Formats: sequence, structure tokens, C-alpha cells
Amino acid sequence: MSSNFKNFFTWVSHPEELVCSILYLLKHSTPDETNIKMKSSGELKKCYQFLESTSRSFATVIQEIHPKLRNAICIYYLVLRGLDTIEDDMGININYKRSLLLDFHTHLYEIGWSFEESSPEEKDAPLLMEFHVVIEEFLKLDRAYQDTISDITKQMGEGMAKYLDKRINTVEDWNEYCHYVAGLVGIGLSKLFYYSGLEDKSFLDSEKISNSMGLYLQKANIIRDVNEDLLDDRRFWPTEIWSKHVNYIRDIILSKQSDKSVHCLNEMCLNTFDHVPDVIEYLSMIRDPSVFNFCAIPQTMAIATISACLNNELVLKENVKIRKGEAIRIMYEANNFNNCLKIFVRYLDTMKAKISKSPEDPSYKLLINKISTLRTNIGARVKYGLFDYIPRSYVAGFIIFLILYLIKSFMFFVIAAHHA
Repeated sequence: MSSNFKNFFTWVSHPEELVCSILYLLKHSTPDETNIKMKSSGELKKCYQFLESTSRSFATVIQEIHPKLRNAICIYYLVLRGLDTIEDDMGININYKRSLLLDFHTHLYEIGWSFEESSPEEKDAPLLMEFHVVIEEFLKLDRAYQDTISDITKQMGEGMAKYLDKRINTVEDWNEYCHYVAGLVGIGLSKLFYYSGLEDKSFLDSEKISNSMGLYLQKANIIRDVNEDLLDDRRFWPTEIWSKHVNYIRDIILSKQSDKSVHCLNEMCLNTFDHVPDVIEYLSMIRDPSVFNFCAIPQTMAIATISACLNNELVLKENVKIRKGEAIRIMYEANNFNNCLKIFVRYLDTMKAKISKSPEDPSYKLLINKISTLRTNIGARVKYGLFDYIPRSYVAGFIIFLILYLIKSFMFFVIAAHHA
């Protein structure tokens, strides 16, 4: 009960999120409802069920993309999720795992192939156990889609195999690992966008910024999940960074090292800002509205996540998440390039205010300079309207007050009519 009251007061204290949430929910149907409306084969419906079970939020975004891309991206995601499930499975012998990762792309053309040797605790094991369903739908895709998905899967498998017994020691290693597990995803998506006919040929020549799109998302997740990863003995923070602040990597999540650990956390966040200009450039290239939403929502969620993590000791103790209302507000607002610029500006302002409280941080000057530069460059591209100069909370509060006033007036009218 107390958690419900806490959630209620959180919504009330952020009226702009409440208004956006209401508008968003009125506009969007649930993934299940969308799935029912889709005219698809039994195998394809099964694929969308797997999509919803592995990532419900991602399922929502995929199912709202243009029909020319929807099935291809669904299959693309499931193929890479299957590969990732094998990489994450600590119960598989390392040599056997290496061969599975290296050969995984070949199984995409092997009708009936599935994998039933996942550890019992792997939540996505059912996907691999019925992977033949994914293969059937993969083979129905256009050849250009198949070739792209197969090629990216091959490269990703090779990269994952490389890092099975290789530590992430340098920032360069971190960039390379993130390229293999996420940057390649962005590169593949750019090719799918082009082959769909929805985007132009420039997307085939956008490998650098496509890679940055993936790196930005992956690094945000790695920063946020540090506590969970270290408790599971997974190490994704580069030695080059954490060794400046603590003696042993697990010291990051120990309370006695909190100040140094937060400094380490802030330096990790600093690294992500290098990708923001590429993210902005990529978003500016997109023509199709559904492709834009598909790309923009995760990127704006990423800067919100990094903002929540920056200078936040809680990240070292638990998995910090952005508020549900905040997430819905982002999903509602990130529907065009100008709005995305405003979202980035909003969170850059938030991060500058947060780090300004810690001038003793070794990365303080670099963070302030980097955030200020990004804020200036992105802010210069924003087109502001009249309502942008009025605090959103005031506007949202007025709308909520007006709605309540109308409801109250209607109730009085009904009561008066009843007694008349």
C-alpha cells in the first residue's frame, strides 16, 4: 500500500508526466492488441510473442514501425537475442560456447534447427528451444534483409567469441566490445532502413554514426547495471578507468569506497558524451516518421538513463531506473527531431546542475566543459515556440486543474438536474 501511495505522489509531483502519460495511453494500443490486429502466420505470431516476452517495451516500438520493416526487425532482434542468450549463459562450456557463437549465423539457413542445452535459469531459453520458428520466418524475408541479418550475426558472433576470455582493459577495448554487441546492431539497422526503401543511400555510408547509436545505448546500460553485473562476476567497465579510482573492480560497489566509486561512475558517464554528436547527426538524417520514432525513443531514453546515473551513489547499490512517468513522457515527446533536441537539452541542463555540486570530482572540469559544449551546439539547433518559454509543470498543472474543474462542474450539474 505504501508503495502505491509513493507512486501516486510521484505522479502528482510531476504533473507534466501525468498529462503526457494520459495522452500517450489514449493514442497507443498495447502490443497484444496490435498483435491481434496483425494478419500473420502462426509462426510469425509466435515470433511476436517471443518478442514481447523478451522485451515488452522494445516490442511496442517495433510493432509501430512501418510494415515494410516490422517483420524484418522483429526477426533481426530475435536472432541477435538468441545469440546473446548463448553468450550470457554461464553454464555452457567455454569452448563449446565459442563454437556456437562462431557458427550461429550458419544455423539461420538450417531448417528445423533449435538449441535445447541452455541453463535452466536462462529466461530466454524458450526462444532457443523453438528457434526453428524464427528460422522459418527469416527464410521468408527478402534476400537483402537475410544477407544483412546473417552478416551482422556472423560479425557479432566472432566478436563475442573474442571477448569470452579477453578482459576489457582499455577504453579502446570497451569501444570494440560495445561495437560487437551493439554498434553492429546499429549498422545492420541502417542497411535494413535503406533496403526497405524508406531511407536513402546515405544510410549505407553511415557506418561511423550508426555504430555510435549502438555504443551510446550499450554504454548507458553498462553504466546503469554495474551493481548487478559485478555481483554476477561480469566485468564491463574498462580497467583503464576504474583503476584510477579503486584498487579492485568490486570495490566500486563497496560502501567504504563510495566517493571514489562515484568519481569512477562520473568518468564512465563522461565517456558517453563523445557519441552524442553522432546520435544527433543520425537522427537528423531520418525521413520516415516510424523509423524516426524507432531510433529516437531509445536514444532519448539513454540520455535520461545517463542523467539518472551521473553523480548518483545509488547506481552502485541497485539498478537505477528512470520513472515510469518520465519514460512515457519521453516516448510521447520524442516524435520529431526538434523535440528530441529539446529532450537532450533538458537532460544536459539536469546533468550540469548535478555535477556542479561536486567540484572535487577529478572529472569535474571535463564534465562541465563537455556538457556545456553539447548544450550550446544542440541548443543552437532548437526551434522554440511560445509554450517552450513557460515551464511545462505550469502548463500541465493548469490542464489537470481544468480537467478536475470540468468534472466537478459536470457532477454539480447532474446533482442539480436530479433535484430539479
